Amino acid sequence: MTAEQALRPPRSDAPSDTLPGIFSRQYAAATLTFAAVMFLTGFAALAVVPTLPTAAEDLDGVSLFPLVAGSFVAASLLGGVLGGHWADRSGARRPLALGMVLSVVTLLVSASSVSIWQLVIGRFVDGLAAGMVAVSVTTAIGQSYPENLRPRMLAMMSASWIIPSLVGPPVAGVVAEVWSWRTVFYGLAVLTALPAVALLAVLRRAPAGDEDQAPPAGERASRPPLVVAGMLSLGAALGQYGVSGWDARHLLFVAAGVVLLVAFAPRLLPQGTWRSARGLPTAVLLRGLTSGTYFTIEALVPLMLITERRVAAVTVGVAFTASAVLWAVASWVQGKLLQGVARHRLVTVGALIMAASVAFAVVGSFSGVSPVLAMVAMPLAAIGMGMLDPCVTVLSLSHSTPDRLGHTTSAMQTNMNLGQVVVLAFATAVLNAGLAAGTSRLGGYAITFSLLLVPTLLVAALAVRARKDGPGPG
Repeated sequence: MTAEQALRPPRSDAPSDTLPGIFSRQYAAATLTFAAVMFLTGFAALAVVPTLPTAAEDLDGVSLFPLVAGSFVAASLLGGVLGGHWADRSGARRPLALGMVLSVVTLLVSASSVSIWQLVIGRFVDGLAAGMVAVSVTTAIGQSYPENLRPRMLAMMSASWIIPSLVGPPVAGVVAEVWSWRTVFYGLAVLTALPAVALLAVLRRAPAGDEDQAPPAGERASRPPLVVAGMLSLGAALGQYGVSGWDARHLLFVAAGVVLLVAFAPRLLPQGTWRSARGLPTAVLLRGLTSGTYFTIEALVPLMLITERRVAAVTVGVAFTASAVLWAVASWVQGKLLQGVARHRLVTVGALIMAASVAFAVVGSFSGVSPVLAMVAMPLAAIGMGMLDPCVTVLSLSHSTPDRLGHTTSAMQTNMNLGQVVVLAFATAVLNAGLAAGTSRLGGYAITFSLLLVPTLLVAALAVRARKDGPGPG
């Protein structure tokens, strides 16, 4: 059996009990390759982030650190749009392969940085590559596996992050301390090159007449709106930089970022996304709300624990590790044990679990309460995300035609990044506004966390609008 055949799903009219599993001979090569890609991608992502402050300090660019961090998310928006539209036009294999090659190149660019601006460029290209890889992997799963196997494959993708979450940050910290932060980047470039080579071998060019199972030229999606995606990425970058300070200059950056996001975001999302139209628009909206809420918890809870509750950084690190493991476990449970449950119902359950995690964060913000309660918020939110995130993806794919899978995953990736930018920026603004008004720092955190109940409860209420009509577990 050729690699191309391994990437073709069986006929949809075949009996479900005769369909092979994700590790069957038909899918083994693709499954192992995708898992390797996500494993090394996760390792690189989790190992790089803790070394960035050291790199910025070494390059005399601490004041520009928000731009170093924000450029990755901003570029992911552009990479997701580019990769998704490319996947629709010619299949997922080429943008996926290019994204992996760029991942290696950008690590080398960052490792050899002689200025903070070179590091910014490296992180921007890394975000571009990460956006292409994330969208292309999801699209490839949609193109390569039948619907009944997609939840298991998505759970496999989440499980591929378990070991990186356990060993990535501490190993990177040891390497940076013993040698340098540059060694971390160079070492990751070598490791990432391995799955990139494997990917090129498994996803090699299809035989003549197949052309990666792309739809006919007349049915392909239009060319990606690169100007729109570029403006959206610029808006996200301006917003990320602007919230790093609250003088008049930074507020101008925030205002410019908001204008660009409001003007261009609707052009890359399904019509009716922001008003929760039934079907795909609601699924895309749910991705943005949940992702923004989760990553805001992941950013602000550790900040509060370390700076205000004086919890040791190593203890907070345990919460990070537990979060990654429990996310993967919850994802496995929804894909294996709860496969027969309607996906939109699992989204509701996951959202309510996230609401409970927000409540723990609020209570843990009070000085007379043990900070352990706030720490519990992180792994509890991860359980909720592990439960609902693959379900949202499955629902979105179920609303998409085969020739629009790339467009769908691109929209999901776009709104995921928008959710991270907007929710975190809003939470930061509320926190700083409370402090400016004389609220205690812990009181400011409590108010900020309590506002995160709004998006989680919205997701719980709106999940039914994303369900798949007709038979099946949608």
